[in-house]
Amino acid sequence: MIQRVQSVFLFLIVVAMVAMFFLPIWAKTDPATGQEYALTAFSLSGVGTAAASAPSTSTVFIAILAGAAALIALYEIFQYKNRLTQMKLGLLNSLVMAALMGCAFYFSSYVGEDLVKTQTQGEYLSGFYLPAFGLLMNVLANRFIKRDEDLVRSMDRLR
Repeated sequence: MIQRVQSVFLFLIVVAMVAMFFLPIWAKTDPATGQEYALTAFSLSGVGTAAASAPSTSTVFIAILAGAAALIALYEIFQYKNRLTQMKLGLLNSLVMAALMGCAFYFSSYVGEDLVKTQTQGEYLSGFYLPAFGLLMNVLANRFIKRDEDLVRSMDRLR
């Protein structure tokens, strides 16, 4: 049934992964030139008036992983009649979101830090924490799906 609590958790995953498309993930300012670099789901590039001269790197892989995690969670909501399939999809979604977290960390810590060579560290922004939130919601959804499956199995045992 769609009104179960795990459906709410799965919907929150969809919302978090769609928000990844619009929120910045990481930012760093070069104090020498005043140029600010920002990492989004689609690119790592300069922001502001001097953005045309700043080098840009495509990070579309982050957007692909976020979109895949959102679609898997959305599909998982409507698989409520087959809880074992839901648990398998939850495991797959955990792997996709872990890859998303790793990809965001790689682009911010390695590619972004090499782009701006300063002593200061870049700032992790709200988009960086959304995959961790999604992963937490996925764990909670899987826990409630397993609880439902255990309840159904215990009722079958009593028949």
